[in-house]
Amino acid sequence: MKVKILSLSALVIFALALCLFVTSTPASPKAPAPAAVPAAAPQPAATPAALPEPHPEIREALGAMRRAKEHMQHAAHDFGGHRVEAIAATDAAIRQLELCLKFDKD
Repeated sequence: MKVKILSLSALVIFALALCLFVTSTPASPKAPAPAAVPAAAPQPAATPAALPEPHPEIREALGAMRRAKEHMQHAAHDFGGHRVEAIAATDAAIRQLELCLKFDKD
């Protein structure tokens, strides 16, 4: 029981730390200011397709966790109940990452 609680707590802490790390780091490093751009040349507006995907690391982690859960669900053995606990912990981590993305939209 203690192992289950500790592993679930560690997974939740990892997911929250990932959320905090991603939201606290800038999306891209600042580029140096362009030198002498003529004022007569209008800059084209950024199209939605040209914008970077918001939080690609979290979305990649979500995909990896969902694939890992799928692998665990189709594992040949129960591994003494640890597989079931790992799936539950993975579900909790997936929920936390989805909340991170939802929090960013709010």
